[in-house]
Amino acid sequence: MKNTSMLLLMNLAKMILPLITLPYLTRVLTVDCFGLVAYVKAVMQYMQIFVDYGFMISGTQDIALARSDNDQLNAEVSNILLARLFLSVIGLMILVVMAFILPILKGNFLFVLLSYLVVVLTCFLFDYLFRGLEKMEVITKRFVVMRGIAVLLTFFLVKSDSDILWIPILDILGSIIAVILVFIQLHKMKIVLKFYLSNDILKKIKDSTVVFLNTVAVTAFMALNTIVIGIYLPIKEVAFWSLSLQIISAGQAFYTPIIEGIYPRMIISKDFNIIQKVLKIFIPIIILGCIFTYFAAPIMVQIIGGIQYIDATSTLQALIPVLFFGFTTMLFGWPTLGVLGKAKDVTFCTIITAFLQILGLIVLVNMGKLTILNISWLRGITEFINTCLRALYIWAYRYKGDIDCGKWTRN
Repeated sequence: MKNTSMLLLMNLAKMILPLITLPYLTRVLTVDCFGLVAYVKAVMQYMQIFVDYGFMISGTQDIALARSDNDQLNAEVSNILLARLFLSVIGLMILVVMAFILPILKGNFLFVLLSYLVVVLTCFLFDYLFRGLEKMEVITKRFVVMRGIAVLLTFFLVKSDSDILWIPILDILGSIIAVILVFIQLHKMKIVLKFYLSNDILKKIKDSTVVFLNTVAVTAFMALNTIVIGIYLPIKEVAFWSLSLQIISAGQAFYTPIIEGIYPRMIISKDFNIIQKVLKIFIPIIILGCIFTYFAAPIMVQIIGGIQYIDATSTLQALIPVLFFGFTTMLFGWPTLGVLGKAKDVTFCTIITAFLQILGLIVLVNMGKLTILNISWLRGITEFINTCLRALYIWAYRYKGDIDCGKWTRN
């Protein structure tokens, strides 16, 4: 119960804290400067995924299996840390190459480097360790402290475009404080880091590749769109896209506690009536939420972004299918196919739809039809396809008898 409460609290913090500074930043920064900040954050999403390399899932499993053996636990933590630091060095090389290719990064290289340092510091937060040991309160308290400090100081130090370096600097400050708190906790838990090179480090990376590919494919839907918009369209379009996307993401944040809440129950019971009940309860609520978002979009955009972002209204409305189908995509993923031992099918569906998203972007570029409105519609179509592919897999496994579907009834 404590872990569930802490998980819910952290998800609420992840949703609320960015929304606190969003209306402030959209007003003190010009549209172009806010677009730059959003663009660099999109690039950092990819860097974060590369440095994480799926260890938030695979590492959690390794820690859970080793929790009763302290020596093995120390070895797991050390190997994963070294693997992530190794990936951080490679990530820096990739980032430098990107900065030389993309003018928007090259012209703001110090801002980019400081933002990447925040990514590197996450290596020392050991989220997978505390997840595997079911100590979510450590992650939650650390996250609230880390992000809370950055949010609070933003209002005092970021006043105009000339102050944007403070954005990553404050994140760095919050991260360093969080790292100190984590190492104090590690000392209390008698976790000892052992730094030595071995084949286990490369094995860790190899074993986590499947999870990494799935995560990359998921992020391709959102972060890649932002990067493409920044390459081919004016920077203000990045700002409009980012604002709309953050509103949609805030709505989808309510899905996470639902999905993560039923996931452990599904693993234990494999009672697929739970999935049916969740659909019956929440789909009508989500439909009403989507209708509300469509008609309230102009007001929402002005409240969060200001009058200068009113042109983002149509983008927000076009992204509503993403808000709707995002729930079924998540529900049909790990809580359904995942508990059936079909994790590769979840990954396959995500990779296929990510490929279609990329293909769609290429077609739009070649046809001269690349606009944030068309990208929004494309994103909704690919989310719908992802849901359909996962639903087809579930239907096949349920009705063709390829696997034992447990307690799933056909009512």
